[in-house]
Amino acid sequence: MTDNESAVLLRQRTDGIAEVVLNRPDKRNAFDDVIIQQLIQALTKVDEDAATKVVILRSEGKHFSAGADLGWMRRMAENTRQENLDDSRELARLMNVLNHLSKPVIGLVQGAAFGGAVGLAACCDIVIATERSSFCLSEVKLGLIPAVISPYVVRAIGERQARRYFISAEVFTAKQAQDYGLVHIVCDDVDAMEARCDQMLQQLTMNGPEAMKAAKDLVFAVSHKQIGNDVIEDTAQRIADIRVGAEGQEGLSAFLNKRKANWVPEEE
Repeated sequence: MTDNESAVLLRQRTDGIAEVVLNRPDKRNAFDDVIIQQLIQALTKVDEDAATKVVILRSEGKHFSAGADLGWMRRMAENTRQENLDDSRELARLMNVLNHLSKPVIGLVQGAAFGGAVGLAACCDIVIATERSSFCLSEVKLGLIPAVISPYVVRAIGERQARRYFISAEVFTAKQAQDYGLVHIVCDDVDAMEARCDQMLQQLTMNGPEAMKAAKDLVFAVSHKQIGNDVIEDTAQRIADIRVGAEGQEGLSAFLNKRKANWVPEEE
């Protein structure tokens, strides 16, 4: 599919900042099986790159993503159940890779984020949107369900809102998405979103890279778990491990000696 050859771009923004970019603005950044593979490859590459500290997931054009490509859906409708199962497992793999990326992921959402794109947003650690952004879990309009994205979306917006929007396929605004927990920050426009992203990047560069990874793992480890002896012991083990690790030792030393830690960039 020649129009998909550069549908996903990988850019190095500055030292330690990588951008994974959906680059199909003429199709409202709709994705198909080829683009899903390109996203998996790009995310895997930045995850394995030791020099990358933060990842930005974004799109070119007016819209974040319209969700599934119509041509892809047409092909899937003609395929066997096994082919559909194999295909769905790849989308599930994409969501899992993004959700568990070892680096902080900032999602920038402008315009429409429909269908599977809501899943992408739910898998980001920090989501910044514009006031004109809109969200829709539109699958039931096609007689389908938001199956493989559901674990991430339900965790982001809660069971109560999921019950409404999975069934109704209503469009909801960025402000509503913020109230529900899907979006963290809503900006006036794209320029303000870019500026807020820069501020967030600056904030993240002050933090220990290994500590941010460990903090993200910690959320997964304790979320929805009963606070019993296993969880209590696990959290005690985690803080003990990081205190005696190289980054923890450096951070504590820097704090006690009133100096900058060695991961903090030099001021220009």
